[in-house]
Amino acid sequence: MVVTHRAHILLLLFLAVPTLLPAQRPNAGTAANPGRNQARTTAPLPRGATGADWPGYGGTPLAWRYSALGQINSTNVKKLAPVWSFETGDYLDGLLSTPIVVDGIVYLSSASSYVFALNGTTGDLIWQYKYEPPVGVTAAKKSRGVAVGDGKVFVGTRDDYLIALDQKTGKEVWKVANGDWTTCRCGINGIPLIIKDKVLVGATGPRGNVTAYNTKTGHREWRFYTIPGEGEQGKETWDEDSWKYGEANVWTTGSYDPELNLTYWGAGDPRPVFFNSNRKGNNLYSASILALDPDSGKLRWHYQEVPHDTWDWDTDYEFNLIDREVRGRMRKLMVHLQKAGFGFVLDRETGELLGTYPFAEHINWVQRNGRPCNVHV
Repeated sequence: MVVTHRAHILLLLFLAVPTLLPAQRPNAGTAANPGRNQARTTAPLPRGATGADWPGYGGTPLAWRYSALGQINSTNVKKLAPVWSFETGDYLDGLLSTPIVVDGIVYLSSASSYVFALNGTTGDLIWQYKYEPPVGVTAAKKSRGVAVGDGKVFVGTRDDYLIALDQKTGKEVWKVANGDWTTCRCGINGIPLIIKDKVLVGATGPRGNVTAYNTKTGHREWRFYTIPGEGEQGKETWDEDSWKYGEANVWTTGSYDPELNLTYWGAGDPRPVFFNSNRKGNNLYSASILALDPDSGKLRWHYQEVPHDTWDWDTDYEFNLIDREVRGRMRKLMVHLQKAGFGFVLDRETGELLGTYPFAEHINWVQRNGRPCNVHV
């Protein structure tokens, strides 16, 4: 194992590349050729993609990770060089976060949920906030980033707190317990997502969840559990009481479509992941895409990519939301690149699967209908 003893951020400039997506679903048994049929979207660039800001984890709520800036190109990219560097002081655990840029200020968190605001031009520190959990908290340090909005910077902690900081000063505005770490061993590893007057976070624990809080007060507005409880549809997909500790954790962030007013989140694998004899069934909503109403937290639709996951394949990571023509008509699409080697393309209004595409020629564990091969539950 290689341990990095200097955790720092470099001002790096890079080229954005267009997303690749096959024009139509291949016939049964065929693999889409990577790089073939480059997608072209007709939708206007969302807020954040046209200027110098990078206001969210994916650049925009649609998670395009695209910038329209053209200052760097193929003729001058070889001349790029570091301009400044900044050491976070979080030496052992490094950086997992994508820096957020708003009005020339860079906001980021280290793995320990230390939060920093930096001058984007000089790298000078404007303010810092260092979160220190109570003695005895042994959860892994995995803060993947912050969200900025409503005059605040939001960050989650490994002992399951959500904290709102004043965007200008870094002073704590409010702090809420998302769960009781001492009893549930819960935590927030992912990046908060701001939607209107709410900030949404995913959490780990015996039952993973997505929870919404009021950005001004920290009041909890709603919670959606990724494993159904007693009397809820989907509980029958768990064997006996295995649902109580099945996890299906949410450890990244979601995407948001303001036109449909839907937010999309992914749930992780069921537990125990490699020993499955005590959790017979499909184990909803583990390894699933979840389309939620951000106002109420109600589930609008779901799609389970990996029923009864025994490989730690998950369905976390962000969802790219694009509009493009499919078979002669415009569709609102979701593209999800799954870590087991397939890309899933769905209609994000309805959850209808439109195609599955392997990253490489010999990845073949998904059938034409999107179901994994040889899954016996």
